[in-house]
Amino acid sequence: MCRLLAAVASEVTHFRLTLKEAPRSLAFLSREHRDGWGIGVYSQGGGWLLQRGTDCAHEDDDFHEVAAGSCGEVLIAHVRKRTVGPITLANTHPFEKSGWVFAHNGTIEDIDWVREQVSPERRAALTGETDSEIFFAFLLTRLDEARIGANGDGNAADTVIAAALRDLHGRPKLGACNFLLSNGRTLYAHRSGRTLFLLDRRPGDAVRVERSSNETGAVVETAWSPARQAVLIASERITDEPWREIEEGTLLRVDRLPLPVSREIPLR
Repeated sequence: MCRLLAAVASEVTHFRLTLKEAPRSLAFLSREHRDGWGIGVYSQGGGWLLQRGTDCAHEDDDFHEVAAGSCGEVLIAHVRKRTVGPITLANTHPFEKSGWVFAHNGTIEDIDWVREQVSPERRAALTGETDSEIFFAFLLTRLDEARIGANGDGNAADTVIAAALRDLHGRPKLGACNFLLSNGRTLYAHRSGRTLFLLDRRPGDAVRVERSSNETGAVVETAWSPARQAVLIASERITDEPWREIEEGTLLRVDRLPLPVSREIPLR
């Protein structure tokens, strides 16, 4: 079991609060999810930057340095609790291929079927040993077959990803496949078998400047410009803000422009 975190913001944002300062930040949660960490940040001017480590994030100076400096419009981050594959960088999320970044929480039981659906080209590009990377290759294979790249038609990608998930959910033994997938313009979030929560931050939020924790007693003050808006998705509520639980079996799409907004993509 792992922990996922994503953020899509309307303007350049420092992500250190969600990564290391919030009451239940990824650094805090990594005390139980100790088998590596990864931070992927997208900035409009520079594309994706991925940084990863194999130590426990809470105890890793590199994680704290990366988290403190993480800045962009889209974030996908992950702390790992190993189930499939050894603790190596190749097995550490997020993964990046062809302009897409992907992170997964759960164990896919019917992984042999998923592997059979992966194209020879995508299979040859696998570098690790996790079910997660195979699942990512499965989604990329479906996008390849539809000739949809990372800069392609978003509505067409919706259709392909939803169809792939319908096929996956039709298998008798799926397992758990919460995931985050983004090309920097659009973020997809899927809940199946693990918890997932969403938070909309809008101008005028009462908790925008000061956030506290009933659990730790910590008070965190953060700069947040009046115009900034964001959608955050996480495996659990990382602050005391009004997060809402995403229903089981849901696929969400979050667009960054013109302003971050989420909508559900029907799977049935």
